[in-house]
Amino acid sequence: MNTYIALFRGINVGGNNSLPMKELIVLLEEIGAKKVRTYIQSGNAVFICAQKNSSQFSKQLATEIKTRHGFEPHILLLDLEAMNTAIAKNPFPEAEADPSSLHLGFLAFTPKSPDLEKLNSLKKASERFHLSDGVFYLHALEGVGRSRLAASTEKLLGVPMTDRNWRTVCKIRELAGE
Repeated sequence: MNTYIALFRGINVGGNNSLPMKELIVLLEEIGAKKVRTYIQSGNAVFICAQKNSSQFSKQLATEIKTRHGFEPHILLLDLEAMNTAIAKNPFPEAEADPSSLHLGFLAFTPKSPDLEKLNSLKKASERFHLSDGVFYLHALEGVGRSRLAASTEKLLGVPMTDRNWRTVCKIRELAGE
């Protein structure tokens, strides 16, 4: 059995794309997931599954959600090793003390030609970022809500991305290790 972490993008945000976590758990179990646990309503699930092809499982899950709920979310499916690597390679360990200021943007694939120059031009003096191994790390002391850099990252990387703050990443990892 493999341990997977599903990061959903854009569900249960602002009353759109409603998918109660209890229903997500049932759906995951019906397509082969076991020991499903979720964390907060914005779409984080941890489970074990015999399926070795994560891409195929992710597509099957998205299709089931579309059939049952009328929308097809972007789902990034990580294995436990990928999450452990993302945590271990955090280039801003001192930012862990303020977990709401440190964000990890998990990328669907490696950007072919990210516009790092433009990203740098949007960065405030209080912000730092680092792109590495499928993760965009952002330390934004003033928060991501007012950050022009955070708002433009996905477009300038040219890759679908889903973002989690450090607290959420650590909690998801904790659930995956149980």
